[in-house]
Amino acid sequence: MSVTEMPEWRKSSYCSNGTCVEVAQVADEYLIRDSKSPAQAPLRFTPDEWTAFVRGVNEGQFSF
Repeated sequence: MSVTEMPEWRKSSYCSNGTCVEVAQVADEYLIRDSKSPAQAPLRFTPDEWTAFVRGVNEGQFSF
């Protein structure tokens, strides 16, 4: 990632205590990080992986 491609991190509107998961898109990658540890390297996903993850969330695959 070059300096010109700095991530614009976004939090859910449901995040009320500041300890949230943040998501950014840079070029053709989706990045995820823990807002409590912004210096830690983010997880990186391809567009296909991100689409599969979002579909799984919407289908309730991650419900507890």
